[in-house]
Amino acid sequence: MEAALKDKAATLLSVNNIEVVYDHVILVLKGVSLEVPEKGIVALLGANGAGKTTTLKSISNLLMAERGNITKGTIEYQGEPIQGLSANQLVKRGVIQVMEGRRCFEHLTVEENLLTGAFTRSDGASLIRQDLDLVYSYFPRLKDRRNSTSGYTSGGEQQMTAVGRALMARPKMILLDEPSMGLAPTLVEEIFEIMQQLNEKEQVTFLLAEQNTNIALRYSHYGYILENGRVVMDGEASALLDNQDVKEFYLGVSGGQKKSFRKVKHYRRRKRWLS
Repeated sequence: MEAALKDKAATLLSVNNIEVVYDHVILVLKGVSLEVPEKGIVALLGANGAGKTTTLKSISNLLMAERGNITKGTIEYQGEPIQGLSANQLVKRGVIQVMEGRRCFEHLTVEENLLTGAFTRSDGASLIRQDLDLVYSYFPRLKDRRNSTSGYTSGGEQQMTAVGRALMARPKMILLDEPSMGLAPTLVEEIFEIMQQLNEKEQVTFLLAEQNTNIALRYSHYGYILENGRVVMDGEASALLDNQDVKEFYLGVSGGQKKSFRKVKHYRRRKRWLS
């Protein structure tokens, strides 16, 4: 994977030293750079407030809705700059963001929600129906609940609906924001397994923002760790899982034992990558 990241021909997305400012005052991202290879799964990790969601919104061009602006750096998708494109244009190019908190249309049925994902398509009802059946093959629970009002489905079903809606747009790349939030561990595992299947079978590329470092690295190929708007560490997912710094601070494990809060606070002060 590391070799693939260095191979520009295989790079689908390249974020180059971007800075993001909100309200012309608040500096949130401070020179973030990352690469996502085609057909890869890349994890963007860090605590709440580290800048993960802002990074995704910078890529999908949703910052303007929150009075945010990229003041420095560039973002390239398939070798072309995309900062001047609207979110709608990016969807047509195959870049879809699944927002944190699911964001389903609560008053619509599950199937109606899924069909909204095909809004930008013009390839005919037959192909859209085929893709709807494909979504149901990955999420059989949604097929059972297709006529249910989305607002009355479970959190896990709403997360499945949000991912399925993204698939209906025939994406090349999905920006997936905090898919584990508020879900039971068994449901989180199920959703990550489906993400892995979509990557392997449908060749969908994923950039995943997630606080659950353990599960994110288990299902990803490569990872970037953000703190205070900066990338402080990156590497192959397997190497990050075995890294002692990551184990101690992000997984709370040292020598196979859970660390105390006091020790974690001490470790925060001495992390090598911030020294």
